Amino acid sequence: MKLHTLKPAGGSVKKNKRLGRGQGSGGSTAGRGHKGAQSRSGYHKKIGFEGGQMPLQRRVPKFGFKNNEKIFFKAVNLDALENLAQKTNGDITLKSMFENGIVGKNDKVKILGRGELKSKVTVEAHAFSETAAKAIEQAGGTATKV
Repeated sequence: MKLHTLKPAGGSVKKNKRLGRGQGSGGSTAGRGHKGAQSRSGYHKKIGFEGGQMPLQRRVPKFGFKNNEKIFFKAVNLDALENLAQKTNGDITLKSMFENGIVGKNDKVKILGRGELKSKVTVEAHAFSETAAKAIEQAGGTATKV
């Protein structure tokens, strides 16, 4: 066997019929069958068209509302801040939270009040819940909004 003698198996390769190119592509109808929109030039089927049946996107009911202005916060609880305060020297910034894998680089951070905070820390975040802000101040720290 040599590379220049390789061929596909007989009958496995078939040329596509060039529709709409005169008599040579299938008699008087040029391979398009008889009548109807698909036989005419410039035919384009609409997306989702189901042959006149009510299409799926119109059968399924619409509901709800999507608010494109909503801001999604990444929640960080006090117990996570307590663990982080032991690693850092009590100064918790967005950068330190990102470096320790608590939040993503572009996340908006909200501090929530689950858990206990014993160490005195200064916390920097985009938002605080009331209980979290009270707990931070009771421990002797400060809660700073960015």
